[in-house]
Amino acid sequence: MKKWIAGFAFGIITAGQGVAQDDTSKDLFIEVTPDVSLEAFAWTHRPIVVFANSPLDPRFQDQMELLQADTEALIERDIVVLTDTNPAMSSSIRTTLRPRDFSLVLIGKDGEVKLRKPFPWDTRELGRVIDKMPMRQREIQSSKN
Repeated sequence: MKKWIAGFAFGIITAGQGVAQDDTSKDLFIEVTPDVSLEAFAWTHRPIVVFANSPLDPRFQDQMELLQADTEALIERDIVVLTDTNPAMSSSIRTTLRPRDFSLVLIGKDGEVKLRKPFPWDTRELGRVIDKMPMRQREIQSSKN
């Protein structure tokens, strides 16, 4: 069984810091720790939070492979992927979003939950949802000007 974590570097962000400006994939995928909060991403990023009860959950591994397959689309939409595979840690993010087993949660730049899915979704599907959001529409328009 392929472990998606093998050879992958995680960045850690503490509350109030924000994401490093380097657009490498290591800055896109962040392992949730007690210090990581959703407020750190408000108005700058769209967090996608992937929950599982174990990093060995096949749905979790599938989801991570789907997201890693198109990091350019994640960067383009200001997405950061937060992973939480340790229910015993009881992070503030887990407490706030209350996942059950595997869960994918898309948070808007405004901090509101925009989408919840109990199964993996690919980047194309997530991109379609994000691209319909009013804030994303404004971003697209301003990039054309």
